[in-house]
Amino acid sequence: MKKLFVFGIAVFTGSMSFGQARFLGAGTIEYERRINIHRQMEMDNEEMQSDFWKEFMSKQPRFQNSYFNLAFNQNKGIYQPGREPDKKLEPWLLGPAKENVVLTEYASGLLTSRRKVFEENFVVTDSLSRLQWKLSSETREIAGFECRKAVAVISDSVYVVAFYTDEIPVSGGPESFGGLPGMILGLAVPRLYTTWFATKVEITEAPASAFKVNEKGKKIAGKELAPFLQSTFTDWGKRGEKFIWWSLL
Repeated sequence: MKKLFVFGIAVFTGSMSFGQARFLGAGTIEYERRINIHRQMEMDNEEMQSDFWKEFMSKQPRFQNSYFNLAFNQNKGIYQPGREPDKKLEPWLLGPAKENVVLTEYASGLLTSRRKVFEENFVVTDSLSRLQWKLSSETREIAGFECRKAVAVISDSVYVVAFYTDEIPVSGGPESFGGLPGMILGLAVPRLYTTWFATKVEITEAPASAFKVNEKGKKIAGKELAPFLQSTFTDWGKRGEKFIWWSLL
């Protein structure tokens, strides 16, 4: 009888451990970012609609997949480029701010990022944006986790769709996105023709030394970045508008 009792406790404890293991407070997520290059390069500039341009674009891959890692714990997360992309493209074809490094301090609400806008590196300090997320009952599975849909708007008119999981109770995600009751594992910005989806989640906590941003570059406050970009790309039409959205993600 005693042996049966001990066995029962062992089974019960094992079940609890397994259940708790699904609620991750620290780890590393790999995201695959997928950009529709052809749609992103559609312009309002007549030169870009020339036969020469159309022939050039016909030789370019329609999509570019690249990879980013988000190391996180309960207090902070750092998002940065990971393994090599499937196809390398010229930086001018991709546009600015495609290899951002973003350090988010969840507890203090502070954000430090390094963003390359063409030839200049910016080190941006800002507070976390408070997006007005609207939660949906729609769910889908991503990287083995059940995720719930939420939608928000950035830059006044840019629609964002996110899928988050409360099985990772950390309010983070790719780039500077967060503010949901769980980790964002899927993200889409339709007007940028881009998605981010987690390919795997590893239960490996990064050392404290990993949570640092290279601060070599032009230091600028977040509230100053948008006006600077708007003055820089004011004559670039729709393409310039996309560049601004990318640089503010």
